[in-house]
Amino acid sequence: MAFTAQDVKALREKTGVGMMECKKALVESDGDMDKAIDFLRERGLATAAKKATRIAAEGVVLPYYDSDAKKGVVVEVNSETDFVAKNEKFMNFVTGVAKTIVATDPADVETLCNTAYYGTDRTVTETLNDLILAIGENMKVRRFETMDGIVSTYIHGGGAVGVMIGFDVADESKAATKEFEDMGKNVAMQIAAMNPSYLDESSVPADVIEHEKGILAAQMKEDPKMASKPEAVLEKIAAGKMGKYFKENCLVEQEFVRSDLFQGSVKGYIDSVAKALGTEIKANGFIRMMKGDGLEKREENFAEEIAKQING
Repeated sequence: MAFTAQDVKALREKTGVGMMECKKALVESDGDMDKAIDFLRERGLATAAKKATRIAAEGVVLPYYDSDAKKGVVVEVNSETDFVAKNEKFMNFVTGVAKTIVATDPADVETLCNTAYYGTDRTVTETLNDLILAIGENMKVRRFETMDGIVSTYIHGGGAVGVMIGFDVADESKAATKEFEDMGKNVAMQIAAMNPSYLDESSVPADVIEHEKGILAAQMKEDPKMASKPEAVLEKIAAGKMGKYFKENCLVEQEFVRSDLFQGSVKGYIDSVAKALGTEIKANGFIRMMKGDGLEKREENFAEEIAKQING
């Protein structure tokens, strides 16, 4: 079966693969478009396997919320370079992965990768391998976390940090207002900027509190001015210092960074918006995910690279 230049162009548009590869696929498949697509996909799987050893520590963290399903997700998909992370096809793929998670609620990344990609009959892995073939870089769905209920999201630095925070709202109709939307985004921005470890004081594990108290006790023992103070006074001092720890590490206790909007704690800011809306609002949890956190990063040595080129 013969094929034309238009067939090559059509195959390229369908697959995103280079012209020469498309021409080769049509030659191998005797001009059959469907067989040519299969040929490229099969080759894509082999190409993806070769690229899988490359470090993929760039990419994007994407928070996504479906207000109809009342379900949110923060997902990290890695690529080799930051340049690819800005690619429209890459971002469309990441959004599709987020939609797949919301729609199917997979237990883990392995289950997700074997699930049909949103709106298609191909798995997430097969769709990813198609993308690897088209773009030419290793990519990987690394992790995700979900949250149910009323959720606000914020993405910082083009996907460097993704935040999702959940709220309990007495009158859920108020969650559709601009005032609530702005408040949710502002609190999510606080999480991105200040990186709190816990939601509130009650969320801090008992062993962490005991550890901090132990450090405080040791510090006071080393201070000659403290040695002569009564035990009751020392306990009050320690309690005050723990209060400072909670204020620094617990979201709702932190000083609200947007002092132009509100001066006081994050809880005070949330309460002020709730009062203005005539309802009760309480933060019930949050997720903060940073791109590439814990991954090995590729270290470029340009002098070494140039030396290699000079030496042949």
